Amino acid sequence: MENKTFIYQYSATRKREVEAIRNKYCEKEENKLDILKRLDGKVETAGQIESLILGIVGILIFGVGMCFGLGVLGDARWLSVVLGILGAALMLPAYPVYKHLREKTMKKLVPEILRISDEIIKNEK
Repeated sequence: MENKTFIYQYSATRKREVEAIRNKYCEKEENKLDILKRLDGKVETAGQIESLILGIVGILIFGVGMCFGLGVLGDARWLSVVLGILGAALMLPAYPVYKHLREKTMKKLVPEILRISDEIIKNEK
C-alpha cells in the first residue's frame, strides 16, 4: 500500500526573501513620487562632497603644521605658521561653498520639484 500524502510548506519570511531578490532584477517604472524623491535628494546632498574635501584637506594641512610646531616632524617652526594659515584658509570656505552649491542646485531644480509635486497633489484629489 502506497502512502500518498501532499506536503505543503509555507514560509512568509522565505517568500519575502524571494520577492526581494526578484525585485532587484525586475525593471521598475519610475513614478512621479520616485522622481520627486530623487530630485529632493539631489538638492539635499548638493555641495557636500566639495565642502568635505575642502575641510578635510584643510584639517590635514593644519595638522601637519601643528606637528612641525610641536617638533614632531622637525624643528621648522616657521613652517608650522605657514601650514597653519594655509590649512585654516582651506577650512574656512568649506561651509560657504556648501551653501553656494546647494542654493545653485536648488534654484535649478525648484521649478521641476514644484511642477511634479503639484501634479501629484492634483491627482490625489
